[in-house]
Amino acid sequence: MTNDNDLQQQQDLLKKKLEELTLEHRDLDDLLGIVSSSPSVDMLKIQRLKKRKLAIKDEIRSIHSRILPDIIA
Repeated sequence: MTNDNDLQQQQDLLKKKLEELTLEHRDLDDLLGIVSSSPSVDMLKIQRLKKRKLAIKDEIRSIHSRILPDIIA
């Protein structure tokens, strides 16, 4: 039973982290829209935001694969 509880706790932590990353990814998307449309476009800032957004997307994919591993039928 302890093993099942540990597994459930890990799953819950992963889901919480997934929610946080998804929210941050969405916020970065909004921020990129604002920064890109401003009169004084800071290309370095845009590049950094895009890089962070991509890193978050990779982490989201990693968590998804840990929560729902591929099942070979």
